[in-house]
Amino acid sequence: MNIEKQITEALTPEVEKLAVTIESVKLEKENDNLFLRIVIDANNPVDVDKCVEVTNVVNPILDNMDLIEEAYILDISTKEKGR
Repeated sequence: MNIEKQITEALTPEVEKLAVTIESVKLEKENDNLFLRIVIDANNPVDVDKCVEVTNVVNPILDNMDLIEEAYILDISTKEKGR
């Protein structure tokens, strides 16, 4: 199982308690930085406060999992809605 799938499976139950779903998890290298990008969605609009709330829940889980050996930047955002 790849890291992204492991992360998705571990985070989904806790994130769903916040009435949020995980749309995608991607571990990407950009220039010299490694990013763990998690895109979330919900039935209601997702604001910055909800992104912070999700970050506060997933950070300790990711730390305990210790799957990513090198330093990375956690980026939690919402998917863009069509206008």
